[in-house]
Amino acid sequence: MAGIVIAFQKFIPTKGVFGSKFVGLYNFEYMFSMSSSWQMFENTIIIAVSKIIIGLIVPIIVALLLNEVHHNGFKKGVQTIIYLPYFISWVVLGAIFSNIFSGSGAVNTVLQALGVTDEAILFMQSNQWFRGIIVWTDVWKMFGYNTIIYISALASIDPAQYESAAIDGANRWDMALRISLPSIKSTIVLLATLSLGNVLNAGFEQILTMYNPVVYETADIIDTVVYRMGLLDQQYGVATAMGLVKSVISSVLIVCSYGLAKRFANYEIF
Repeated sequence: MAGIVIAFQKFIPTKGVFGSKFVGLYNFEYMFSMSSSWQMFENTIIIAVSKIIIGLIVPIIVALLLNEVHHNGFKKGVQTIIYLPYFISWVVLGAIFSNIFSGSGAVNTVLQALGVTDEAILFMQSNQWFRGIIVWTDVWKMFGYNTIIYISALASIDPAQYESAAIDGANRWDMALRISLPSIKSTIVLLATLSLGNVLNAGFEQILTMYNPVVYETADIIDTVVYRMGLLDQQYGVATAMGLVKSVISSVLIVCSYGLAKRFANYEIF
């Protein structure tokens, strides 16, 4: 934590923390005066919020569908398959998706074979497509983990409720909407509120392994800018200032999320 002082210095590694010049709030002023600073925050929020919203909806739908499957072998097989991507590093997946969506990749090959397009679409070099690819590939990687959480919550529902509903003439759709979904409401609220602390975490490893200068306009987030300015451009003070601003905002959001979790889901850490 002592390294935070670098945010208020014109830091030079050879002089160290005690020898570098103190510049006060200059690094923060410089950060907000950058032409790309607000775009950076906008990209971070849009990507992160999209991941949070879609990442909540998809696992719920999949969990409700799997809850209707009564063949245990098939059910466990599907759970295993959708859970496996969670363990694969973005370094590997980034290279795989970059090849799949490249001009000569599988997606363009299929689209051209079906006659959807005559020319290859440069997905990874398009500001129109890249952000969507980032969001949906992240959801694909993570939804299996969250699905298991919801399936565990669904497993705690008393089977007698479904039996009573069936006697009353309810179909599976009615049971899902009136029994399954309300029964996991507290779990949904808990995961939704706790995810607020990740609003400024848009996925550094994923974007770093997949983006390029052409899509900086829609894909450059706080973490990637900090990486380039701190490690590549050696502007240590400005990079530390950016990281500090992000940390402060994230800390406030985490406190708020735990407050909401306690109020709406009766969740407490202490």
